[in-house]
Amino acid sequence: MNTPKVIDLVVNNDLCIGCGLCVYACPSQALDMKWNDYGFLVPELTGTCELDGACLDVCPFNPIPLKEVETEFELADLFLNDTQKKHPKIGKYSAIYAGYADEFRLSSSSGGMGTYIFTELLVNGIVDYVFSVKESEKAGVHYEYSISRSKEELLKASKTRYFPVTLDRVLSEIQSLDGKVAIVGVACFIKAIRLAQYREPQLKDKIPFLVGIICGGVKSRFFTEYLSSKVDVEKQNIEHPNFRIKDYESTASDYSYGCKDKATDEEKTIKMRSVGDMWGTGLFKANACDFCDDVTTELADISLGDAWLHPYVRDGKGTNVVVTRSEIADELIQNGIKKGDLTLENLSLEAFLASQQGSFNHRHTGLSVRIKEAKKRNQPVPPKRFGNEKVTMYFKIVQKLRMKVRRKSLVVWKKNSNAKPFDSEMKSFLNPLKVITKVNHLRRRLGRLVMKLKGNKG
Repeated sequence: MNTPKVIDLVVNNDLCIGCGLCVYACPSQALDMKWNDYGFLVPELTGTCELDGACLDVCPFNPIPLKEVETEFELADLFLNDTQKKHPKIGKYSAIYAGYADEFRLSSSSGGMGTYIFTELLVNGIVDYVFSVKESEKAGVHYEYSISRSKEELLKASKTRYFPVTLDRVLSEIQSLDGKVAIVGVACFIKAIRLAQYREPQLKDKIPFLVGIICGGVKSRFFTEYLSSKVDVEKQNIEHPNFRIKDYESTASDYSYGCKDKATDEEKTIKMRSVGDMWGTGLFKANACDFCDDVTTELADISLGDAWLHPYVRDGKGTNVVVTRSEIADELIQNGIKKGDLTLENLSLEAFLASQQGSFNHRHTGLSVRIKEAKKRNQPVPPKRFGNEKVTMYFKIVQKLRMKVRRKSLVVWKKNSNAKPFDSEMKSFLNPLKVITKVNHLRRRLGRLVMKLKGNKG
């Protein structure tokens, strides 16, 4: 039986992110999304493959893409041609803001801007449907992409979900829907949709608006199981996991995870600050994320993220950073400000760059280390725009330890899905990373101080 190119080149090299576009594009309908052993959704061959290659054309981690769509730069030139500004780290853009949507702020994970934008798209007839992530009725799935047709349905999807989801099911219905569609997604999902629009130009009219969520990495479903285990909920008893429970009286970063224990009917929560660093360490993260250099969802019409910078981070109610990248996105924002629906202020490019500096360090500067390691193993790597920067020995060690922690977390949890033994076994990997990260930060600060002193002398 023929092996589809996307499985041969992407899945078998641990580069799949689970977007499901390959399932949609497969002309022989030979693929289905299934859970793998490490808690990620990946395509599996379930029919006869005709080796058409369409599945690979829409893959965001295709190691051999067409030159015309090789990176985000080429795709942005094709799809975001009404923007005037451009920056190598954040792509094309029109304006940058920080703020929130008054009506939806408290019911959202951050500032409520995503729910506001989608509501306006529906109310103004720009789209007829929204593909967003909602709770699932399927056992153990928790969340999946669903179709919303109204503001009321959108409100069920107004929270951040750190749980694997895939677009294959909703995209299979797109041609049967009478009207236009808006879709929300992280950078790799947005890129996959743009690749599909390039391959099938009619999809550009069918999907006229994309909302990009600035992402710190896609987590395995093991992440949900781990957090639930921390509050003594077994994985078969997890219900309604909520990853961003705000504390209005505290800071934006002082949020909690919570879920319902089906066995006892109790609601249980835990402050995320007590769990440790789940993002900088790479715990439970997909390997594909280490080969993504799109920090700010450059290919969306509008990009939304958390305002992890002062003074906004002090407000526990939540604040968004907003990057508009198309004319229609600009109009929606400006109209919202005029109507008094949005509390937004212009954010300088420098401030926005500073808010994403940690991601730039890891996903741009650190890319060179990961690419070299992949090449040592003869693993294919998608064409990247970054990865040629020289790095210090300490920074290189940090990157290598993060890769080890990421891999080990999945292996250890698969072996024993209980938080206590997991934490105990992972200490020997996390402690060296913690120490060398502190050393690297100290050396970086000392380097900046030396440069400043030299400048003052000059």
